[in-house]
Amino acid sequence: MRVGVIGAGAVGGAIAALMARAGHEVEVTARGANLTAIREHGIRLTGVWGEYTAEVRAGSVLTRAPELAIVATKAQDARRAILNNEQLLDGIPVAVVQNGLGSVSASRPLLPRSDVVGALALYASSLIGPGEIAVGTPGHTYVGGGGDVPSQHVARILNEVMPTRIEYNFLGAQWTKLVINQVNALPAITGLSVQQVIDIASLRHILTLSMRENVRIGAKSGVRFAEIQGLTQRRLRVFLRSPLWLAESLPKLMAQRMGSIPNPGSTLQSIRRGGMTEIDYLNGAVVTAAAAIGSDAPINAALVKLVHEVEKTREFLKPEDVAARVALGG
Repeated sequence: MRVGVIGAGAVGGAIAALMARAGHEVEVTARGANLTAIREHGIRLTGVWGEYTAEVRAGSVLTRAPELAIVATKAQDARRAILNNEQLLDGIPVAVVQNGLGSVSASRPLLPRSDVVGALALYASSLIGPGEIAVGTPGHTYVGGGGDVPSQHVARILNEVMPTRIEYNFLGAQWTKLVINQVNALPAITGLSVQQVIDIASLRHILTLSMRENVRIGAKSGVRFAEIQGLTQRRLRVFLRSPLWLAESLPKLMAQRMGSIPNPGSTLQSIRRGGMTEIDYLNGAVVTAAAAIGSDAPINAALVKLVHEVEKTREFLKPEDVAARVALGG
């Protein structure tokens, strides 16, 4: 099968390499040094899913029509990436693998003749260097939908190369993933790994508060959280109501599951590459959802502000400075 992967970063690069290893004809899009490296030596995959170097076609845009397209750019880049390739995507199945809440609904109007399916990647993948992908923690890909043919088709193909599930309650899955993605902001602000952030009491405290704020806004918005990585509607409600010291056991458990290999989180990876982050689609999505119901999310708002500050200055903050700034509202 001809597979086009738009955005061969941490997630897209892993998908592309696994697809190529399974025998599919893979073409990817990438930019800058990443594109140059892929053209020169392919995509080098290491980690829990084995080692493999995938020789793939690569360019700034697709050059041939795929039979399945995967859009795995950062959320803020998706619109432009789809429009740059829209003629070759017209009328084919497209899986949008992105964080945040609005990726699928924003993509469908751009491709009115295509079956656009949402997906979430729950494995920890890092772009450790141009053309080099390391998967540190395994996990499922969740495909939104149910009995409809497009979602079943996409899930079947992805399941050939990685663990994949159909998720009927995709909005709930997006909100649960948003809780998990709360681990991204503080590493981007401090330059520390997720595990290091959770090991520092003041930062773990802030992380727990931001996660609880996420759950509170989701619940007030009428969301029924889907079960992902052991997080369920019931457990998140208990997490929301527990004493803070007990609630902090959740990020501690998340750190344990990540193992000993430092996990930078996707937002810090963007900072290190000198790019802009998708923080407005992570913590920022909580702030937007809060405003939509006449509420607020001050912890998430403060974290968004600090990430944008680091994007501009390229200077990380010390944990004690972060604690002071968030306590003062950023």
